[in-house]
Amino acid sequence: MKLYADTSARFAGQLLADVLFVCWVIAWIWIGNVVHDGTMELAGPGRQTAESATSLAGSFTDAGDSLSDLPVVGDSVSSPFDEASAASEQLAEAGRAEIRAVERLAFWLGLSIAGIPVLVVGTRYLPGRVRFVREATAGQRFIDAEADLELFALRAITHQPMHVLARVTDDPVGALRDGDRVVIARLADLQLRAHGLQSATSGRA
Repeated sequence: MKLYADTSARFAGQLLADVLFVCWVIAWIWIGNVVHDGTMELAGPGRQTAESATSLAGSFTDAGDSLSDLPVVGDSVSSPFDEASAASEQLAEAGRAEIRAVERLAFWLGLSIAGIPVLVVGTRYLPGRVRFVREATAGQRFIDAEADLELFALRAITHQPMHVLARVTDDPVGALRDGDRVVIARLADLQLRAHGLQSATSGRA
């Protein structure tokens, strides 16, 4: 797999772009995590309510259990404590529900804050990067023989702008048909550079 171009200028540009993209991703992940942690602080009151109410419910339950052992009046005396324990447990459940709601909010808010900027840049940057890697990797397989230059010359004729071809020759098809090695090498050089590969002429230097 070929990740970067052979030419130093394009290699430097690709490497810089990759570093900036990675930094962009890391920065927004960090920001999303900060937002998540900050939002989770909203769960503090709910957590305190749940803990206090749970502790209070336990105390009422223990008191009711102790009073229920009294002869004759045990059940009637312990009944208010049992009701208070149930009410405290409901309050604790409300606190836990508040915590769950804050957790969901923190998760989706942090994910959105981090994910949207990463997706916006990623959908613009990554397709071109992947396309280069695919084309450069495939193209590199065809530069191991002299005859392969004709393939790149033919692709140059079909892909390069007319004014670019005109700087090489006024009859690129005729040069390819006649087997003009100098013109073929220069045409192939155009397409190789477009793929980020070492030029044909440089390869022979």
